[in-house]
Amino acid sequence: MQIRYAVSTMLFWGREHPLSFEQECQFLMSLGFGIELWPNIKGQSECRYQRRNWTRLINATNDMLVVVRSRSNHPTLEQWHEQIECSKLLGANIVTDLQSMGIPDVPELDGCDFAADVVKMAEENDVKLCLETGRLPLLKKVGEKFESVRYCLDVGYANLDSEYSFKEYVDDLAPRVCHLHLTDNYGQTDDHEPPGLQGGISHENWDYLLKVLDKYDNDIVGSFEMCPCMPDVMIRQASEFLFDVLKWPNRPRKHPSYAGIAYNPM
Repeated sequence: MQIRYAVSTMLFWGREHPLSFEQECQFLMSLGFGIELWPNIKGQSECRYQRRNWTRLINATNDMLVVVRSRSNHPTLEQWHEQIECSKLLGANIVTDLQSMGIPDVPELDGCDFAADVVKMAEENDVKLCLETGRLPLLKKVGEKFESVRYCLDVGYANLDSEYSFKEYVDDLAPRVCHLHLTDNYGQTDDHEPPGLQGGISHENWDYLLKVLDKYDNDIVGSFEMCPCMPDVMIRQASEFLFDVLKWPNRPRKHPSYAGIAYNPM
């Protein structure tokens, strides 16, 4: 297993006006992290993946690990094609969900023609689709139907399911996991707290996750998906827990070329 780390732009929600996208990228790069792009700034409808934004995205993320979170507003096939082409230019996997792929969340897998077209477009462009969240049996059925589809294991979601245990999610999805959403909660709602929350996901489950993932030769991106307080504080807290307490491998290292960069939105 190879694991690399990114930070979701969810972290900057509410702070993207005083700090530009380019500054966000430089800040994360200075800490050694890649970036998981969300399609919109919170409260705005413009999609980042529109063609007119491609040059800016390419320039800002140059030499960064990039992951694209798909549009979640029932994207059309044309919009899917646009974000797949954008992802190809960025060398990025796409994290998506059942709804965005047009797959109804019903007991039996049905009505997959739209999803089949999306999967075919991704395959033709050598872009990897990583499916996250949803009922565990349905996720498994989608994986059985589409061989190229991989999984994004959202550990916060797995901690909330009252029907299936955290370890069942890990056991069933791990062979095809290519992305992790690293977050935490108290088991009641998807708080998107930094990993290591006291009273949140147990150390036993975190250790089990890494142990099982290590059985497979997957190239995995672990993305911190957290809601603000201050981004630098949340990244530090999450990093200390994941790398100092749990001893996860391949800790991102600060980039010497960005030694003077700090998060200062004022």
